[in-house]
Amino acid sequence: MEVEQLLSLSGSALAQAVSSLLETPGLYVFSDILELPNVRELENGPHAPVYQLLNLFAYGTYCDYKGIALACVGVFSSRQCLPYSLLLQQLELKNVRELEDLLIEAVYCDIIQGKLDQRNQQVEVDCSVGRDLGPNELPNIINTLQEWCTGCEAVLCGIEEQVSRANQYRESQLKVKVQVETEVSNLQKTLKASAASPSSGPAPAGAASNQDADQPAEPRDPASSQEPRQPGKKSSKVKG
Repeated sequence: MEVEQLLSLSGSALAQAVSSLLETPGLYVFSDILELPNVRELENGPHAPVYQLLNLFAYGTYCDYKGIALACVGVFSSRQCLPYSLLLQQLELKNVRELEDLLIEAVYCDIIQGKLDQRNQQVEVDCSVGRDLGPNELPNIINTLQEWCTGCEAVLCGIEEQVSRANQYRESQLKVKVQVETEVSNLQKTLKASAASPSSGPAPAGAASNQDADQPAEPRDPASSQEPRQPGKKSSKVKG
């Protein structure tokens, strides 16, 4: 039955339709039904038990249904590891076998996603199906979202700081690159200018020899070529 169809009902017909919806398998969210104006009218009328049962399906637990005063609202959504002992107490099951069968059925129905840890006697819940939020749970949701927003802002500031540092480093590297390229260009210009200017080194040997060949050779004194013998020394005779 669609929500629009419930708007056309009232009284006992509406109470019977709501009871049928509560027995529908796979239906876990009832906030749309609770917000209907004709359903709200059941709260103070003769069909108040039906409205209370609907409210219990929306926000309560099995413990609330049985009248046990335990704080187990949203037990699967508030904790990740649930011991078997706690579940046996809250669900009023007799043994672990019944509990594991119930948990396996819940996994197959996509009510929860997780795995059974039989060694440690607990169930590890990764996620669970969403439920209606009660009025008392809204402040906690708001605080959680506010903390999440604050964390996101801190991460964003950190990313912006890293980007600013990266840009500054990039600009400094570009300046160094331009400076090196300028120095290399100036050095190349200096080398080209030095290669183009005339050399001022000594004259070639061939030119000097040609000049000497044109001049007449001066006579040399044969006596001057011999070295004078030093006085006081006699030639020694070597005996064979």
